Amino acid sequence: MTDRLFDAERAEAALPMLRELLPRVRESRRALIESSARISEAVQADGGGVAGSEWFAAQQSLRADLTLLADEGILLRDPETGLVDFPSEHEGRRVFLCWRLGEDTVAWFHEERAGFSNRKPL
Repeated sequence: MTDRLFDAERAEAALPMLRELLPRVRESRRALIESSARISEAVQADGGGVAGSEWFAAQQSLRADLTLLADEGILLRDPETGLVDFPSEHEGRRVFLCWRLGEDTVAWFHEERAGFSNRKPL
């Protein structure tokens, strides 16, 4: 992961990619969870079979997407809601610009040791 800092404009530029990627991350994660349960049941009979193939495909997709986020310096906080943080600075201190899938713009930030519930408008 790089130690990049984002301003609101740079974070906004990442939104089209995030709007495509985050639903895929959510679905890959769900597929992993669901296929893991099926594998546990099927492994006794046939070594995992089709469920094992589904798990592997979901795992590869999820790994690729998470690697892309890490390479961009974007922190995935909640894959279910599509919550991400962008490392930034505000008034001379380290903060995170905060955005969640479904929001129109990057309009919030929170302190480095705070979270979503403590976010403030930019």
